[in-house]
Amino acid sequence: MKTTFATLAAAAMIAVAAPASADLVVPNLSYRTGPFAAGGIPYADGFNDYFTLLNERDGGIGGEKVLVPECETAYNTEKGVECYEATKGSGALVYNPLSTGITYQLIPKVSADGITLYTPGYGRTSSANGKVFEWVFNYPANYWDGASVAVKHLLDQNGGSLDGKTIALVFHNSAYGKEPIRTLTELSKKHGFKLTEIPVDSPGQEQKSQWLQIRREKPDYVLFWGWGVMNQVAVQEAANIRFPMENMIGVWWSGSENDVKPAGAAANGYKSLAMHGTGMDYPVYADLKQYVLDAGKAAGAGDQVGSVLYSRGMYAAMVISEAIRKAQELAGTSAVNAAQVRDGFEALEITEERMAELGLPNFGQPFAASCEDHGGPGAALIQQWDAAAGKWNLITDFIAPDDEVLDALVLEDSAAYAAENGLAERCN
Repeated sequence: MKTTFATLAAAAMIAVAAPASADLVVPNLSYRTGPFAAGGIPYADGFNDYFTLLNERDGGIGGEKVLVPECETAYNTEKGVECYEATKGSGALVYNPLSTGITYQLIPKVSADGITLYTPGYGRTSSANGKVFEWVFNYPANYWDGASVAVKHLLDQNGGSLDGKTIALVFHNSAYGKEPIRTLTELSKKHGFKLTEIPVDSPGQEQKSQWLQIRREKPDYVLFWGWGVMNQVAVQEAANIRFPMENMIGVWWSGSENDVKPAGAAANGYKSLAMHGTGMDYPVYADLKQYVLDAGKAAGAGDQVGSVLYSRGMYAAMVISEAIRKAQELAGTSAVNAAQVRDGFEALEITEERMAELGLPNFGQPFAASCEDHGGPGAALIQQWDAAAGKWNLITDFIAPDDEVLDALVLEDSAAYAAENGLAERCN
């Protein structure tokens, strides 16, 4: 039976506080249920709350109110595609599905429909090549960047050499978890370390055999690509075998408070990549408190505000809003359409000065997109969990990825995609 918007609305839509007369539509393909809800809830709250802030404080973007219809995907690819089909006819300008599996399925759909897909820090890495992926943007960083930054950090920890070291990659056995394998394979050749791949089937609640393998093989380091309940289980299992937490580095999707708190003191010292700053010491949070939280307009219970993933959802919404603002500037109208918003994404520049104006000074890395570059600079931070203080501490500055290795991989993969789909390169 054909899925209709009304059917999905009755079964899976969550009302978001926004005026019914809103002109700018940014659907939120979220997941508040299932084993991945621990990541989905705070991200969705931050995403929704930022747009509510713009509506309540600024009257929207360029005078146009923003509507954020939310559709529950449960981190299920089929449901994600259904949500896309159900909402795209509502005037949707851009999608941010927070799922690599959903992203892979939506890339050909948004390309045919002419709607932007924004996948910050996830999705198909090679969509950073705007010559091939016209409608997809993944700045400021992607999975291959993250893998490279993690290796660079380990190089720093080992005097510049990983020769003879062993690194185990524990990963969600899906398109998401497999993304860094190609990069780590190339980096292992360059730096002389042995890479061991250890998959964990979804949802990842059972990992004992994987961590017994780690106890037996004794790798020097563990890189971890998990999500949802898998993260909590992995941190606890690592503690159970007494693996040194400071030698375990999660991707930025495996570095939230919800991932480490269940393990208590045993999680102390665990590291993860970070795309942005942490904590609530940013002026935007005062505005969120005044216009959204205290006003009773928060998307969720309010218990996730200021957490890593709440901030990331807010960050994604900020980038989208700035792209819409840029689109309005380029088009000379506030009531922009999807094609104009794509142009805004491609011309977007986020400077340090603009971040400060938005109440997020020194929060994220500056970047400037172009026709060729939809991926951004790719730098990332390393954060470490302080169990006693109950917070993440940034322990490095932004670390740049190894573009010498990554650029060639992006070009190779995107060229293969173009050949498979009969696409001609643009930007000539």
